[in-house]
Amino acid sequence: MRTLQATRSVDLGVDRDHLRIEAQVNYAEVFKLRIKGGVSMRVTSLFIAASVFIVTIVPASLSLAQARGQAKTDNTNPRTARFGVWDNSTNPNNVMTYEAYEKDGSKLTVSNPSDPSQDWSYVTLFDGVYRPVKGQEGAETAVEIINPKSIRIYNKRNGVLQQVVINTLSDDNNTINNEYVRMDKDGKITGVSHVTYIRRKK
Repeated sequence: MRTLQATRSVDLGVDRDHLRIEAQVNYAEVFKLRIKGGVSMRVTSLFIAASVFIVTIVPASLSLAQARGQAKTDNTNPRTARFGVWDNSTNPNNVMTYEAYEKDGSKLTVSNPSDPSQDWSYVTLFDGVYRPVKGQEGAETAVEIINPKSIRIYNKRNGVLQQVVINTLSDDNNTINNEYVRMDKDGKITGVSHVTYIRRKK
């Protein structure tokens, strides 16, 4: 008697990797052991084994999928994370100092160690409100929070928006990457540049 064999592919669909189980089933052996008036012991054993296997695998696979799906929590406070002194990675005459201002606010001072007369500063409550820049005539700045790591800075000169800065902290909060987007009076982008600042160790 020729034995008929077939392969069944079972997709449990428990995660994005599509865990698949290949099971070799000998159908001749299954039906050969049929008991009169009932289900064969082989079939019963297969159902029991399959049930135990699924009960064991599915919860474990679901737990794995849930673990993969859990996002890492970022506890960075964008209002205070920048407090301290930051050195331009390529220009020693460009230093940023962040400090507290009123409740939940921040003051930024940009200084030139070689020429303190060029220092300028502004304050913000991260509310998107324009406030004057001390040390730059006709300049105003507004700041808003994008996410725990990033803030957006709008720089106006004589009432015209001239620059938008995206200020982003590194994962360890010890590096700031600034992206400067310059534009003309019509809002057309005229250039983009990047500067990196390193937190000064105390």
